[in-house]
Amino acid sequence: MNDGTKVFKSGFVAVVGRPNVGKSTLLNALLGHKVAIVSDKPQTTRNTIRGVLTLEDAQIIFLDTPGLHKPLHKLGEYMVKSAFQALDDVDLVLWVVEAGRWTVSDEHIVGELAAVKQPVILVANKADQISSEELEAFLGEAVQKREFAASLAVSALEGTNVAELVQLIVEQLDEGPQYYPEDWLSDQPERFIVAEFIREELFLRTEEEIPHSLAVDVDEIKEDAEKNLMRIRATIYVERESQKGIVIGRGGRMLKEVGTSARRQMERLLGTRVHLDLWVKVKKDWRNKPGALKEFGYE
Repeated sequence: MNDGTKVFKSGFVAVVGRPNVGKSTLLNALLGHKVAIVSDKPQTTRNTIRGVLTLEDAQIIFLDTPGLHKPLHKLGEYMVKSAFQALDDVDLVLWVVEAGRWTVSDEHIVGELAAVKQPVILVANKADQISSEELEAFLGEAVQKREFAASLAVSALEGTNVAELVQLIVEQLDEGPQYYPEDWLSDQPERFIVAEFIREELFLRTEEEIPHSLAVDVDEIKEDAEKNLMRIRATIYVERESQKGIVIGRGGRMLKEVGTSARRQMERLLGTRVHLDLWVKVKKDWRNKPGALKEFGYE
């Protein structure tokens, strides 16, 4: 790993920002692989997801946090707490904002980050959606909000300046060990990522309050060596009986579409054929029940 003439750097980097600024999309772009789910709905990420990028001379461990927002229920409280806990032991913070759009939530985050002693890089995402003149003016105002180690405009969707951002991150890191094997993309267990794939497909196909009422619990992942495939059984939980009907869809159509798309993602992740069995159950008002939150991994 280190031949004695070249320094190897490593560190933990928290990715923070308000909901729906593209943090998960940026993480996937930085890693070159998908480990975080993406949708156009806010608060998609509920847990702090750890992604690992290993380079020739560095290893970066990213923590993709839930969007910082005002919580409306116990799940929301957990999400915000999880986001700020991610800042406790990191070496660097990436603060992601939406290029050309500064909100009250961003102003709130300025105050919350005031106590952060680690270097902060300002990342203006979605730079492809505004003109160069607007972008320059936006960055000029944003960098006045606090002291930043660096600032950069990127487009996670198009890949613009993503490589440059990686280089900026490496420059801020100190010499350190390689924490994870070279081929690791995430330290999250397969069950978690499989559940996230299912939840993403549900997010993409449901409207209004339903996406945030969904939880996915993977009951079993079992290898079928004889048929050379993985058998995965998972349960989708909703809060009301009416939501169950929507998730299943007429004649089971919605559930079938979700299962097909999620299965394809799993096969790319696992490198093998997958048989996916999905069930839908009602667990009333689970977002406000500590026992249910713990059961679904929101401790």
